[in-house]
Amino acid sequence: MKFLNTISTLIYSKMPIDLGDYNDLVVEPIEIRFIRPSKFPVRYSADDTVEMMSLKESIRQHGVLQPILVRALEQGFEIVAGHRRFSACRSLRHRFIPCRIGEFSDQQAFEIQLSENLQRKSMDPLEEAEAYQKYVTEFGWGGVADLSARIGKSEEYVSHRIQLLRLPDSVKSHIIDKSMNVSQALELVGSPNSDMFVDDIVNNRLTVKQIRHLKTDIQDPGTVAKRRRDSKSKESNITKRGIFALKIALSRFDDLVEAAHDTDPQQRAALVAFLMDMRLKVHSMIDETIRFEKSRPKR
Repeated sequence: MKFLNTISTLIYSKMPIDLGDYNDLVVEPIEIRFIRPSKFPVRYSADDTVEMMSLKESIRQHGVLQPILVRALEQGFEIVAGHRRFSACRSLRHRFIPCRIGEFSDQQAFEIQLSENLQRKSMDPLEEAEAYQKYVTEFGWGGVADLSARIGKSEEYVSHRIQLLRLPDSVKSHIIDKSMNVSQALELVGSPNSDMFVDDIVNNRLTVKQIRHLKTDIQDPGTVAKRRRDSKSKESNITKRGIFALKIALSRFDDLVEAAHDTDPQQRAALVAFLMDMRLKVHSMIDETIRFEKSRPKR
């Protein structure tokens, strides 16, 4: 009864879920064959990852140190928190697994599972985004404000994660392999031309400021129209990429000039003059590349 009162207080007060509140439940060993995974999984984990192999080895040597959390069904039990431990024990052919048994609605079970994964930092940004989208849109359990209060995140954080789902697959793949961070990716949300410079962002590790400069340039109506006319020209692509590369260099020289103002006053003037001269040369190279592009015969 104490446990159910705690759950009720948490749900209706909209305080962030604390997984420690479930430690009052009695631990019981349950046969694995009577337990099934959640019907609302917030992430999918392969059994052959380094992380999973490490967990299996730990369980093999020390057993399950933290019981999983389950809820009773009409037939058997469903996992609320502890899918990886369950998967590891099943892979090791354990017959029983220690469980804490509670009474949870679908929404409560999903919130607990989501909170556990967030606390363990086991979800990538896109897995988070998909879970948030399910909660708000597919299941209709509440808005962004409700969800953010339940998981202890800001509304802006939740909204930004959901926006990542609007990105093309070419950008999402870079988020998954961590070659692009969330801040960089958010700059591409809603941009119809993101595919044109995603490689430049990744290969040159562009800052958010530099990405915005590129977006401003490429979103110019004249630039977009011209790019569409020349989209089938390999030579045009090469020169355009050259211009992008030079503009990136120009932006970085601006950063260097700004940093140079914090150097030794005796060396500062010469250093700034040198950097400004190099910046001017890069700017001239951009102009030359643009002139070259305009002078090419049109097809």
